[in-house]
Amino acid sequence: MPRPVTLFTGQWADMPIAELAPKAASWGYDGLELATWGDHLDVGRVLDEDGYAERQMALLEENGLGVWAISCHLVGQAVADAIIDGRHKAIVPAHVWGDGDAEGVRQRAAAEVVRTAEAAAALGLDVVTGFTGSPIWHLFYSWPPNLPEDVEAGFQETARRWTPVLDRFQELGVRFALEVHPSEIAFDGPSWERALDAFGGHPAFGINFDPSHFGYQNADYVRFLRDHADRVFHVHMKDVWWSSVRTEAGILGGHTEFGDARRSWDFRSLGRGKIDFEAIVRELNRVGYDGPLSVEWEDAGMDREHGAAEAAAFVRRVDFPPSDVVFDAQFAKASEAGTP
Repeated sequence: MPRPVTLFTGQWADMPIAELAPKAASWGYDGLELATWGDHLDVGRVLDEDGYAERQMALLEENGLGVWAISCHLVGQAVADAIIDGRHKAIVPAHVWGDGDAEGVRQRAAAEVVRTAEAAAALGLDVVTGFTGSPIWHLFYSWPPNLPEDVEAGFQETARRWTPVLDRFQELGVRFALEVHPSEIAFDGPSWERALDAFGGHPAFGINFDPSHFGYQNADYVRFLRDHADRVFHVHMKDVWWSSVRTEAGILGGHTEFGDARRSWDFRSLGRGKIDFEAIVRELNRVGYDGPLSVEWEDAGMDREHGAAEAAAFVRRVDFPPSDVVFDAQFAKASEAGTP
């Protein structure tokens, strides 16, 4: 059975779900990875309002769409960040922001992530995708020279904040899929391994694999997938372009916005960047991943509805089932049958 092709709705939160759902169906998607902001899925209403979840799911079913995962990317960011400021106020719910006291925001964000897991369980889902935040992201460049004990303390602090959350996930039969991504506690292979170790290999802690964030860092995303396949709970399909020549703004971005021509990398519609999706699909086949391929669409230079439609078609072209035949064995079978 082909892997379902879904659309992550985070970049579409300005569009009501009643408008987005029929569009997504017309673009060729099998389902949605629902953001828990905008009006796509309200965690509190799932848990506290009779009939709300049924109405949301009925809307999707009417359009032939399923759901395999929901997202807590925004609120998850506030759980472990060292600095809580206006950026967080802009993305977390008002009841999580409260009076803006940093530690209060972190604790309320953690509680909201737990409620997201409870909402997922109520919907019959077993994956929540998201971010963790990081108390040490500001140390990604070692100047003034980082103190190793400070870096280690950051991993331990993140584990301390997230372990009770993950314990509740495990009780509910729900898994948390961290999008390994700059500004999170894990942003490449070595940082993921260190985070997993700090978390004590918690069984509810895994990966939302998104190759784009490895590509512009010049990190090996296929090897990462191969090395950590047992922890891949969900997959984002997202493309990125990076320059092969020198640019005005390097990999750190120069405080430019996406779409700025001076940048050395930028997100692109699927198939228009440099990610090797065939290699990814072959590796997913090798490791037996049969979950959704969820399009996270971003391209500052393209109409998003055009891009979403072409992305769905691209994923269907690039995906293929694994072989169930050992080809060399067919020669022996032919000989046994007396075939010349």
